[in-house]
Amino acid sequence: MLITEIFHIFVRNLFCMKKSFFVIFAVFMCASCSQYERLRKSSNYALKYKKAIEYYNGGDYVRAGQLLDEIVAIFRGTNKADTVAYYQAMSHFKQKDYLNASHYFSMHYKNTPMSPFAEECEFLTGYCYYRQSPRPELDQDMTAAAIEIFDLFLRHYPTSQYKEDALKYFVEMQDKLVDKSYLSAKLYYNLSLYKSSIVALNNSLNDYPDTKHREELMFLLLKSSYLLAENSVEGKQKERYQATVDEYYSFIGEFPQSGYAKEAQRMYEHADTYLKVRNNPDEDDN
Repeated sequence: MLITEIFHIFVRNLFCMKKSFFVIFAVFMCASCSQYERLRKSSNYALKYKKAIEYYNGGDYVRAGQLLDEIVAIFRGTNKADTVAYYQAMSHFKQKDYLNASHYFSMHYKNTPMSPFAEECEFLTGYCYYRQSPRPELDQDMTAAAIEIFDLFLRHYPTSQYKEDALKYFVEMQDKLVDKSYLSAKLYYNLSLYKSSIVALNNSLNDYPDTKHREELMFLLLKSSYLLAENSVEGKQKERYQATVDEYYSFIGEFPQSGYAKEAQRMYEHADTYLKVRNNPDEDDN
């Protein structure tokens, strides 16, 4: 019984200690919030600047960003303008707010190209676009923007410490555009829209002649031509089967050992037989 009573007393005391701790913590947080709100309403911009940098260095990027957003216009034209603008952009970047961060980084290096932060800001502009780039199936505006910025960055700073990362992201974004083109072209084929498929496949091959999907794209171009001919009215079949034969020679000439070779051969033979019959109708009668 004595042990049980001691245990209960210990538990009650522990609960009281925890409760006291939370009360103290809550009071501290309220006081801190109150001080912060007073600071935001203050017109002491030097103090706001000082506290913003303190918040940033302490990892409180939300408060740092809010203060810097408020004072960036106040310090414009002063010797602190460069630093305020840089930390404003970095505060949003650290919050993973890549949309606003890319805007602030871009404005910074464009407005102050001689800034010691300009190189980093230009690189991070591209990186923010990179982080906003969606999967290949979706719109690739951000991907194209990242490619443009990284291309300019590599031209502006060919010996930069960020060069390897910029080049890696640049290549990755280019590959994503290649994949987007490939998937878009293949979509028409999958939907059995063979006429549109032929246009899209040709565009993809012309835009990205060294694509890793070249063999498949050329085979799909051949197959689209064949299926378009096969499903055409008689008056258009001769011309379209001739296109099939032409695509076969292009494909097999470039990929003679392709895994698609047997199917390609079958389509070629069917098209070639049709053309021979049409060109020599008397032979068919015999």
